[in-house]
Amino acid sequence: MSVNKAILIGNVGKDPEVRYLDSGVAVATLTLATSERGYTTASGVQVPERTEWHNVVLWRGLAEVAEKYVKKGTQIYIEGKIRTRSYDDQNGVKRYVTEIQADVMQLLGKRDTNGTTTEAAAPAAQPAQAAPSQQVQEPFTDFGANGATDDLPF
Repeated sequence: MSVNKAILIGNVGKDPEVRYLDSGVAVATLTLATSERGYTTASGVQVPERTEWHNVVLWRGLAEVAEKYVKKGTQIYIEGKIRTRSYDDQNGVKRYVTEIQADVMQLLGKRDTNGTTTEAAAPAAQPAQAAPSQQVQEPFTDFGANGATDDLPF
């Protein structure tokens, strides 16, 4: 058995680029920044913040949702598969690109100019527009009457 799954929460680097194939299928590409906070160790060594950039590809309904609601700075949750593809550039040099092909996308919020996150202006889910295998999922928030997620003692 093997698993190929990526889960990312980050901020969109620029507005998604959306195109439609001849068959009418929407494809969106975007860059997503994930950051690890900087910190100072007990010995006083400062470790700077580290930002990773991820290429994300959305298909069909997810691409249409991204086209309508996702903008630069929007904070999103992505689940998908890691895919690597290759192509030959203009000079005939083979290039490799690693992408996240998203199966799930959820809008979380948007960063404003002073760096704080605000509520997203769009609904969290658009299942009517997404194909069954690419639905936008809402988080599970039913914790029961007493706030417990289950009745396990730990």
